[in-house]
Amino acid sequence: MKKAYFDSAATTRVSDEVVKAMAECLADCYGNPSSTHGYGRSAKSLIEQARKNIAKQLKVSTSEIIFTSGGTEADNFVLNSAVRDLGVKRIITSKIEHHAIGHSAEALVNCFNVKLDYVALDENGSVRLDDLERLLQSSEEKTLVSLMHVNNELGNILDIKKTAHLCKEYNALFHSDTVQSIGHYEVDLSDIPVDFCAVSAHKFHGPKGVGFVFMRKEIGLNSLIFGGGQERGFRAGTESVHNIVGLDVAYTNAYKTLEEDKKYIKSLKAYFIQEIKKAITEVKFNGLSGDLEKSTYTLVNMLLPVSPERALTLLFQLDIKGIACSKGSACQSGSAKGSHVLTEILSDEDMLKPSLRFSFSKYNTKEEIDYAVATLKDFVMAEIPV
Repeated sequence: MKKAYFDSAATTRVSDEVVKAMAECLADCYGNPSSTHGYGRSAKSLIEQARKNIAKQLKVSTSEIIFTSGGTEADNFVLNSAVRDLGVKRIITSKIEHHAIGHSAEALVNCFNVKLDYVALDENGSVRLDDLERLLQSSEEKTLVSLMHVNNELGNILDIKKTAHLCKEYNALFHSDTVQSIGHYEVDLSDIPVDFCAVSAHKFHGPKGVGFVFMRKEIGLNSLIFGGGQERGFRAGTESVHNIVGLDVAYTNAYKTLEEDKKYIKSLKAYFIQEIKKAITEVKFNGLSGDLEKSTYTLVNMLLPVSPERALTLLFQLDIKGIACSKGSACQSGSAKGSHVLTEILSDEDMLKPSLRFSFSKYNTKEEIDYAVATLKDFVMAEIPV
């Protein structure tokens, strides 16, 4: 059976270089990095080298990089600690954030009586910065703004620099979930006054279960996980050395070939859009995902002209053909509620039709796209009576 993986926004294939580096680390560098003997010091040096490499690329201090289990932990750490340690009384976010933000913010409302405001979106699901400014002007309460850089379902790109400066103008803290952007875009944090960022390795060909949070120096957060003094006291628990090594290799490789990979993946997206439009003339693209300049080069989210009844079998039919993609984000694929992101921008009628997210990586080919498009065409054409 042919196979084609188009779900890299959910998780990417781990690169061979990463697998090799992690296997060598597991075999040869098994010391506890908190131990003072040679085995421990060897493990610790790998962690600190990874931290140094990441900080150099982001143009920040090594002390501002804290390793976590991934983006969700990083997001939770920032929101919860900002309320507990920094006296944040209000959170401004959007209704199309990842659930790591949305559910965390809702929990803080229930537990700490934090005020929660949602910034308005335009018809394509992009954050309206004029409305963000209105919200920032409306109150002098200690505020945290949390808006993702690249939306994981629509691919819409936030002007993160403009947003950061706007938050600074009104003395608000700014956190951005950069899980879908770091590793795919150059991000210079010496030039962008964001206070916190969340990153996950498995979005750029690294392992699952590891990521990091960027936190500005002396901002005043305390750990949510208590125990030893690992990660400068911000994240207790013995570090997962092999995972951090995998993160380091994946991160370094991502930026080593960034422009080459970006050009190739963008060409795949352009080809997919071109071919799916020819094959299914009634296809629509959700948000800005069909725009090569206004959305990320890594994904498209499309609405297909299929009845609600047959829509229920679409992912299954693709799966038995060996084609992997997502209906909404992978994090909510088991939910019967549908995508909370698409709910904000689609009509009730369109919400009954199937929307699919195809996301691309350097490992995809045009031949795979041809196969996927032909399979989708056959499914849609079977809907139309002859």
